[in-house]
Amino acid sequence: MSAKVVAGGNEKWEAVIGLEVHVQLATNSKAFSGSAVQYGASPNSLTDPTVLALPGALPVFNEEGLRLAMRLGLALGCTIAKHSRFARKHYFYPDQPAGYQISQYDEPICEGGFVPILEEGVRKNIALTRIHLENDAGKNNHVGPRSLVDLNRAGVTLCEVVSEPVLRSAREAADYMRSLRQIVRYLGVSEGDMEKGQLRCDANVSIRPRGEDTLGTRSELKNINSFKFVHQAIDHEIARQICVIESGERVVLETRLWDADAGISRSMRGKEEALDYRYFPDPDLPPLEVSDETIESIRSALPELPLDARERLMGLGLSADDAAQLSSECSMLEYYDATLAHAGDVKHAKLAANWICAELLGELKRLEKGIGESPLEPARLAGLLRLIADDTISGKIAKGILPKMLESQEEARDIVEREGLGQITDTGALEAVVDELLAKNPKQVQGYRGGNQKLLGFFVGQVMKATGGKAKPQVVNELLRAKLGAE
Repeated sequence: MSAKVVAGGNEKWEAVIGLEVHVQLATNSKAFSGSAVQYGASPNSLTDPTVLALPGALPVFNEEGLRLAMRLGLALGCTIAKHSRFARKHYFYPDQPAGYQISQYDEPICEGGFVPILEEGVRKNIALTRIHLENDAGKNNHVGPRSLVDLNRAGVTLCEVVSEPVLRSAREAADYMRSLRQIVRYLGVSEGDMEKGQLRCDANVSIRPRGEDTLGTRSELKNINSFKFVHQAIDHEIARQICVIESGERVVLETRLWDADAGISRSMRGKEEALDYRYFPDPDLPPLEVSDETIESIRSALPELPLDARERLMGLGLSADDAAQLSSECSMLEYYDATLAHAGDVKHAKLAANWICAELLGELKRLEKGIGESPLEPARLAGLLRLIADDTISGKIAKGILPKMLESQEEARDIVEREGLGQITDTGALEAVVDELLAKNPKQVQGYRGGNQKLLGFFVGQVMKATGGKAKPQVVNELLRAKLGAE
């Protein structure tokens, strides 16, 4: 494969990419029956007559799935349809007992909207066509020459997020996937665990000469389940299509599978079109009717989204890296905002960010806990930060207090008072320590006065050692400079 891929194509060709991302919604039961949803359960243990498509079994839609799909749609700026309908999408797989999938066709629950991404630090909105509801198929497990069917996943509630064909590179597509995963986790719509198949991507890829508006023949890459593989598979497909066309052949409309181990895609089948699926309204399911009150109730409960939070935190003076880390998970952002609110002053924004991102997360990692499981509540952490900010204790002393606060319910001030850890700010008391130190180290004093300014660090260290780290560094520096500057 000789075609060089550059920024979604090469100097002559441009890539056109649209993604269909299947999101497993966080419902306890399946889309149209009461069977439980549980990853890792014994094969075929989570089925029922509806999942097995037994005669006489009728579907009843899971209302929680509708609520979660609407929550995602509203967060992404979609228009919510007050009237939507399920259809039957016919195809046969061994893991699809009914011979059709219940999905939404011409009347989806959500239309329009966008997924925001960062492109070289600049916000860019990737337009959506629709978000629709459907149920999942089961899973074929291939063991040597045999294929074993597990129907535990069959019937699980999905929503499919369909983008417009506006992505232009594999990198953009992977960034889109990352952003969407972060959003569904923020919203509590899905765990978004790609290893468990809770977020899967079908990528439609075509190429065209740069500057043209017409679309080329596309290939669909099926069921890609990692950001890395999305990037690799699309880059490979762009290069493959360039090679096909430049060798005088034509790209075939087809579905391809990505072989991550070999780093290549393989033809799976000819690509189906809507007519092949013989869509028609499901006669067993009434239309979904949604009121304005329901829509507004869901909209009013939406949290701040990750990129909005990131921009807000940077507006407080935080670095891009700290803002990105603190807005990476909803629980992290909530912890930070609560800490800052209890600290009572926005001037503590950077201090709080530093302590959460570095010190607290480090201690929680040692305890094998996440931020949502932290035994140190935001209010108590804020108390520790106030002691640092008003110079009651040094940052070094605070680092020693933090583990004690994680192991108990004590307030930072109580620990400081009990253990006598407050900073020494009394100039008279520190002056006596400095005088004694200078008298004991005449050679170093002479060296400093002779131009070796680095010796100031030696003296500061000795004072801190003599005071058990309690001396206020600023006062110590001022005293030493004054005394060392005097002959």
